[in-house]
Amino acid sequence: MAIKKILKKDIETYLNENWSELEDKLLSEAVNVSGKINDILAQGNIDLLKNARKVISYVLNRNESELIAFAKQEGIAWAEYSLTLALKLEWVQAIRRTVWQIISEINEGQHVYYDPSEFLDLEKTINDQIDQFLNNFFLSYSKYKDGMLLKQREMVEHLSVPIIPVSETVSVLPLIGTIDPYRMKIIEEKVLSEIAVTRFETLVVDLSGIAMMENDVLDDFEKILTAVAMMGSKAIITGLRPDLVKKMVHTGIRIGKDAETKGTLQKTLKKYL
Repeated sequence: MAIKKILKKDIETYLNENWSELEDKLLSEAVNVSGKINDILAQGNIDLLKNARKVISYVLNRNESELIAFAKQEGIAWAEYSLTLALKLEWVQAIRRTVWQIISEINEGQHVYYDPSEFLDLEKTINDQIDQFLNNFFLSYSKYKDGMLLKQREMVEHLSVPIIPVSETVSVLPLIGTIDPYRMKIIEEKVLSEIAVTRFETLVVDLSGIAMMENDVLDDFEKILTAVAMMGSKAIITGLRPDLVKKMVHTGIRIGKDAETKGTLQKTLKKYL
């Protein structure tokens, strides 16, 4: 008798009749998880025992599409609430062992025995499904986490690009730290959007706090100054250090065509205010 036929016929009945015992087995197999069942439910509204039954049913009934969809859903939930991956891994391994207990008990009840090759095929099928669940869970978890980190970085970068209006026509952009291509993109987006909204006439960009700007970043900076001019505003650059000026000269960057340069921010503001 084929294992697929047995499982399709008997698995739900077996789960309904024996689920209380299977829950105890899961909790005994996953010692670290068992003490945190209620915490995880309270923190992320994730019912581990209920979800374990879903996974077991999907695996034994070969519901691959449902198994993958549920793995992705679980990955997002665990990432959203920053639940510990080690606990998830321990829990899935407990599910794996429980699945094999179910197979063994159903087959003993049906007096079904397998030759070695048939058992190896069964073992591969079951373990591949559980591994597939884990893989899709981790991919979904990582993708969601990466998205969260990107949003957090964007928020931080926007906060690190403060465009300060000092009059109706003049705004100041003081830049500090290291400017990389990603941050330069944020600067471009924020500068152009602010010009479009406020229509200020002059943007004073102070570079006295800049630690480093690589050649590709300098090229992007030149393009931003060109874009500012195209938007009808004038850019004034203050705080240029000798090392930065040397790098601009040696790399052929010419900011003078689209912006004025002044010595310090303080003297510039005195002139325009």
